[in-house]
Amino acid sequence: MSLPLHGVRALVAGATRGAGRGIAVALGEAGATVVCVGRSSRSAPGARSETIEETAEQVTAAGGLGLARRCDLLDESAALALADELRAELRGLDVLVNDVWGADHLADFGVPPWEMNLGNVRAMFDSGLVTHLVSTRAFTPLLLGSPRPLVVEITDGDTFGYRGSLGYDLVKMATIRMAWGLNEELAVHGGTAVCVTPGFLRSEEMLERMGVTEANWRDGAAVDPNFLASESPRYVGRAVAALAADPDVRTRGGRVYSSWALAGEYGFTDLDGSRPDWRAHWARTFPRPYAAADAAAYASWAPGPMEAMKP
Repeated sequence: MSLPLHGVRALVAGATRGAGRGIAVALGEAGATVVCVGRSSRSAPGARSETIEETAEQVTAAGGLGLARRCDLLDESAALALADELRAELRGLDVLVNDVWGADHLADFGVPPWEMNLGNVRAMFDSGLVTHLVSTRAFTPLLLGSPRPLVVEITDGDTFGYRGSLGYDLVKMATIRMAWGLNEELAVHGGTAVCVTPGFLRSEEMLERMGVTEANWRDGAAVDPNFLASESPRYVGRAVAALAADPDVRTRGGRVYSSWALAGEYGFTDLDGSRPDWRAHWARTFPRPYAAADAAAYASWAPGPMEAMKP
């Protein structure tokens, strides 16, 4: 069995659950050593049951080597200390994935900006952007000795359309812009930065909200018919793994890509062998166009609201 990422050292920031866990395990499927970073651990559990140790074990079971490291990425000194440990232990990194989030409950969808809770907005910026900056500050230096350094930002949507909440929209657009800027900086070191979005993600929390498990997830359509177009976290994980294994990934630098588009290009599937395509589902289901973040959309600020992704 070919393991295209054998020998590759990756760090996934925000690997405890959701897309981060899916990405970590998919990198493990491809043979990578994956440092699974998050706050929820068996020694210091969070509000939910998932832990970074579970993710690391799943990485190893999938064929890679999972290493659990607890770190609060709002604490720059803790992140820099972890970077020092990894420099000694792994002699560097090849891939950094910034996926810290966990703030959907703060988004205030449907609340006009003049009534927004600024405390929630600040917390979203801390959770979904400042953590990414701290991770980048601490761990990017470990990439610079790699023959093909790669940073992957995870966002929500490859669209330039509004995401239904001003604070949420700003954070998710900022991560796309962050990939652009990082790519400019990494290019002189032979590196690449890209941004990747999942579609309607069947995270652990979303499965609970729908009253289903991954085994019977289609029953969630009784709550929201759009759930039939959802994808497991492994799907976006396989998108990231495909990018990490691509020797020509530098040609993609600075752009945002979707799990479904990358599946079509690289040929991977979701866990059940399907290829969910959120954009195609959108075109069939919603009256307004899906505005992809291509050059024309950037030039025109074309509308394409994403709030329908939120059940």
